[in-house]
Amino acid sequence: MTLFTISDASDPRLNPYGNIRERDIVGRDGNFIAEGKVVLAVLLGSSYFQAQSVLVLESRLAGLADLLETAHADLPVYVVSATIMDSIAGFAVHRGILAIGEKRGSQSLPDAYASFSENAVVVVAAGISNHDNIGSIFRNAAAFDAQAIILDDKCCDPLYRKSIRVSVGATFKVPFFKSGAIEAIASDLIENGFSLAALSPAGTKSIVDLPKTGKRALILGSEGDGLPAELLTKLSAWTIPMAADFDSLNVATASGIALFHASRFSR
Repeated sequence: MTLFTISDASDPRLNPYGNIRERDIVGRDGNFIAEGKVVLAVLLGSSYFQAQSVLVLESRLAGLADLLETAHADLPVYVVSATIMDSIAGFAVHRGILAIGEKRGSQSLPDAYASFSENAVVVVAAGISNHDNIGSIFRNAAAFDAQAIILDDKCCDPLYRKSIRVSVGATFKVPFFKSGAIEAIASDLIENGFSLAALSPAGTKSIVDLPKTGKRALILGSEGDGLPAELLTKLSAWTIPMAADFDSLNVATASGIALFHASRFSR
């Protein structure tokens, strides 16, 4: 890493960090914001993403020394005061650590299918537009060894700052692919040898009995509409057993329970 102490908020090197909340909405030209020490640690160790630069409060620099020593030699680290950081970002950055990240490269979904192991578990998200839920699903997928996440064309961006923060950096750890309609994704998975388990409160099979071997995909729908009825009629629908007078869980919670039962940890 290379340290630069900056005392002028108008320094052009700080431009990528400007108005973070607004720029999350309008986009960052393929880049993203990572926030906090834990998330930065995952980013610096990622095989799929890399840091372009780091912005850190002068009061946090000493505590980051060991972590930043693991970064590549030409990574610029900008050191600023709290006043400058907050004025640039547009709000109080309590963690005092930000980074601009980018993809290292991109693997196509067809190539990924060929690389999955014989007992791969893949998560498929359909129509999930809540950034907290997407972040939590990535965190659960990382915890239970899912090999990838496939997002349909209605899902929100997992590289949104809040999704990254909620995932605790798991968006940098679990490979993910943005694809088209959920029906086409399901067909491709079947063609590539996956058995599909669609999660739904209306399912007739208990996730306790999910297969533990073979290529498997867990399909999750949005909390409001769930998965399309036409898709559920074609697929094997699974449910999470729960109290008789309650039939719904947050989709992120449901993903964690289902992933555990599909994982090697439940054998």
